[in-house]
Amino acid sequence: LLLQLKLVEAIKEAGNVKRFLPSEFGMNPARMGHALEPGRVSFDEKMEIRKAIEEANIPHTYISANCFAAYFVPNLCQMRTLLPPKEEVHVYGDGNVKAIFMDEDDVAAYTIRCIDDPRALNKTIYLRPEENILSQNELIAKWEKLSGKVLEKIPIPSEEFLASIKGTDLANQVGIGHYYHLFYEGCLTNFDIGDNWEEEASLLYPEIQYIRMDEYMKRYL
Repeated sequence: LLLQLKLVEAIKEAGNVKRFLPSEFGMNPARMGHALEPGRVSFDEKMEIRKAIEEANIPHTYISANCFAAYFVPNLCQMRTLLPPKEEVHVYGDGNVKAIFMDEDDVAAYTIRCIDDPRALNKTIYLRPEENILSQNELIAKWEKLSGKVLEKIPIPSEEFLASIKGTDLANQVGIGHYYHLFYEGCLTNFDIGDNWEEEASLLYPEIQYIRMDEYMKRYL
């Protein structure tokens, strides 16, 4: 992430870049100051890039794309696999915390529309289309309806989930921290988009026909 500081320096030197979209595309790091170690490093580094961009007065747009579907939807939000569960599914807490899931092509479509839109200048654009705001339970129900198979649900209390971080490798510790914020805390949906420096993409570009997650899941039948 911090290699982007070289891009910031190059943009400052060139002096003619009309818009810079740094590598973000996940949770909004400005809302993750409370994030757990060691996973918070990615948010801290993204904020360091933002600081450099803004101090240099570089025209920019930050994209908060939430959950890329390929990593979270076919596997019903299970860690360490990208494939649909066959018999059982681990449910985070009560499974009712809402997250936001995006087809990767739709992320690209919204991003390209932002790139020269004055309404997106120097703002954070959230990709939050209404029908893709779903809980884990809702994802599981969609898959069960499509596949015709009922899965055994195994709930994981938050304390048990956080305790599983001990003694694991760094990548797993980062993943557990991020999953905790997503599926127990609800960090993608526990706030309203409202200030003058934030916009929601599906409201800006209602003509984009985004992929709903039950349609996305059909690829895995």
